[in-house]
Amino acid sequence: MTDATVTYLFDPLCGWCYGATPMLDRLAASGITPTLLPTGLFSGAGARPMDAGFAAHAWDNDQRIERLSGQRFMQAYLDNVLNVRGTLLDSTAATLAITAAGLEDPRRRLSALKAIQHARYVDGRDIVTVDGVAGVLTDAGMADAAEMVKAPTDTLMTAHRELVGRGRALFQRLHANGVPSLAVVRNEAPRLIGANALFGSYDNLIAHIQAA
Repeated sequence: MTDATVTYLFDPLCGWCYGATPMLDRLAASGITPTLLPTGLFSGAGARPMDAGFAAHAWDNDQRIERLSGQRFMQAYLDNVLNVRGTLLDSTAATLAITAAGLEDPRRRLSALKAIQHARYVDGRDIVTVDGVAGVLTDAGMADAAEMVKAPTDTLMTAHRELVGRGRALFQRLHANGVPSLAVVRNEAPRLIGANALFGSYDNLIAHIQAA
């Protein structure tokens, strides 16, 4: 693996990405720290209102994700997120928060992502507004990133556009059909590892990475 890098394509509002987080932790613990690239799946044109039909579809998927991954989707999330009408499924603020957290140290992107996911799926907190996601970052010990999100500089916005742009470009280059996805980049040639490998055994995931 010394000549390869592993890149993780995700969206912070993707339930399947939340389900894949334990595998990211295991990779990081073993010395394989993936580069996190958001794809902007649920931002911009991908944002959509939270209506009853989508909420029911999401909850059905979430129960499947919980069975496969052990990641919890709590009642607070159902009550305060899925069952609240008039809100948007929009990952713009959360993605900006992850960019801000990793501006000086990219390794903090994973910590920010995990804090945001836990806030939404376990605590049922708002992570689709700037104030909501800034509060999550502050509680996670990243007050510096929270302040940047509330008053974004040109530097942050440029970094955000670059990060999402890189994620979208790689997603398209790999012809990926969704997130989460892993890409193993060896000798500047990326190879796609589909989402299924993130929900099987860890040894199988490692075998996929080594074979890519």
